[in-house]
Amino acid sequence: MAFSHRGLFRPLLSIWLAVLYFILPGAAYQDASDEVLKALPRPGQDFDIHDGAILSPILIPRVSGTPGSTVVLNHFADFFRTSLPDWNVEYQNSTSVTPVSDGKEVPFVNFIASRDPPWAAKGDVGRLTLVAHYDSKYSPEGFIGAIDSAAPCAMIMHAMRSIDDALTKKWESMKAKGHDHSIDDHSGIQVLFLDGEEAFEAWTETDSLYGARSLAQHWDSQVNPAMSVYKTPLSSISLFALFDLLGSRNPTIQSYYPTTHWAYQKLANVERRLRDLKLFKSTGRSWFPDASKSEHELPSQSHVGDDHVPFLRRGVEVLHVIDLSPLTGFPAVWHKEKDDGEHLDMNTVEDWSLLITGFAAEWMELDKFMPKPAAQRSMQPSENGPKTKSKRNSDKTELY
Repeated sequence: MAFSHRGLFRPLLSIWLAVLYFILPGAAYQDASDEVLKALPRPGQDFDIHDGAILSPILIPRVSGTPGSTVVLNHFADFFRTSLPDWNVEYQNSTSVTPVSDGKEVPFVNFIASRDPPWAAKGDVGRLTLVAHYDSKYSPEGFIGAIDSAAPCAMIMHAMRSIDDALTKKWESMKAKGHDHSIDDHSGIQVLFLDGEEAFEAWTETDSLYGARSLAQHWDSQVNPAMSVYKTPLSSISLFALFDLLGSRNPTIQSYYPTTHWAYQKLANVERRLRDLKLFKSTGRSWFPDASKSEHELPSQSHVGDDHVPFLRRGVEVLHVIDLSPLTGFPAVWHKEKDDGEHLDMNTVEDWSLLITGFAAEWMELDKFMPKPAAQRSMQPSENGPKTKSKRNSDKTELY
């Protein structure tokens, strides 16, 4: 029987990753430096609600199965094709009868974009998964759903574009140093824009979460190649970070799950540091009231139905980032006609995009590869003399 060291590598990798899985979460987590946080790009004009290249195309009615839904889906595809060509884009399709479809099947399309280390084999990559739903409510007619969830989709898109060059540099550096098969480098990232979150008539187990229920079941039933680190695509999700109802002023983000409270605290820490560095445009209190609590001190929370539920029920670790105050409930515009672009607090929207970018950069360990503040870049010498201010990363705010 033939034997090779390459054949031995995959089972050894599986064993070591399994061991690391049970180490205390966050033990090796490194905070982003102040320099990285100071250089995080803002979305600027791309978030203009009338003609911004990222946000404005999503601010239309986009009920599942309608032409508006297709327009937004194509916007996502165009963005990744032009701005993030190294990402892999897939669609997961399903159909379902809804209470308002007169017995006809309505199509639901989940948009999936991922980027993995170029050397990683299928089934060996654990992925930070950033999630938002892109559909809007069936009624009232013409409902936009800016916080619910056009703005969260735009925030994630901006964040992924902001870290993409750093991902390339990190993986190129690792390959050059021969570290492309080390245990801690089988870490990728993916984006899920889910369809059919909203109920068509009234929220029930069957009239809601159409896309999430389909994708969770599909990924749970798929099996990766033999000897893969992760048995299924579902088990490869290292964290399912769901962003919903974001874009109103002074949000309140609670921590719901003890096993991911450490990730909640990391997100809260990035927010605190951005405030301390005077990088937030919005003013007010901290968005994360549970940050100082331990996982044992979290209050007992009532169930919040959202796209994470089908994944949570299958054992996926979830960080639910949703604006829900124990005193006042959901934001005042929730499920009302005024949940449109005009009622977004744009300072808060931009600050969320900065926060999600910082959190993703930290999770993916990109500190050495993210852009430096402009003042530091301009002082660095080049082979041909003094280096002028670079626009490549600091001003990367237009859709290419």
